[in-house]
Amino acid sequence: MLDAGGGGGMPLMSGLLAAANDGSFAVNDTGGQALLTAIREMARWVDDNIGDLRLLAQQQPLGTSNGAEVIKPYLQEVATDQEGFLTMLQEFRASLTDAEAGVIGAMNNYRNIDHDVERTYRA
Repeated sequence: MLDAGGGGGMPLMSGLLAAANDGSFAVNDTGGQALLTAIREMARWVDDNIGDLRLLAQQQPLGTSNGAEVIKPYLQEVATDQEGFLTMLQEFRASLTDAEAGVIGAMNNYRNIDHDVERTYRA
């Protein structure tokens, strides 16, 4: 999944993971749990529906008219080519793993910052 600007830079979820890994992203437990719940629900939805959606990769029974014969391969291509719906859905699903790891890392960052601040004030 690319950034919202469509610039083709670092995939968004990998960027989140990288930010958590380098310590530039932190989130408290409440916010982190909310993010993890959303990420896990999205992953579950993709996992539950990807099988049914694979039907889009098959040639659709549109009939035998000239128009139908032209559209049939186009529909398959839109679903399965390099930027197709199914291709992007699979990439999105894989990126959710990075997102989950990134949020967990950001939660750990927050805890570490919190402990460091606490130690500073106790000293």
